[in-house]
Amino acid sequence: MTAKPVDQMTFEEAIKELETVVGQLERGDVALDDSISLYERGAALKARCEQKLKEAEEKVARITLGADGQPTGTAPLDA
Repeated sequence: MTAKPVDQMTFEEAIKELETVVGQLERGDVALDDSISLYERGAALKARCEQKLKEAEEKVARITLGADGQPTGTAPLDA
């Protein structure tokens, strides 16, 4: 695990660490207290990944297309 705060991680960093956490928990090669800490870290990493995916989806939803089908810019989500 890295010491980097979860809320400062990119999607790629968070998903990579989440995969590591899941692997450790699945193998069961950590003590109970460490398992609890890993589970909590994993939950935070999962939430970060979901947040970053939602942000990406919102950006894609704002892309507007011109008459020729090419992106022309972005528009508010509720437009």
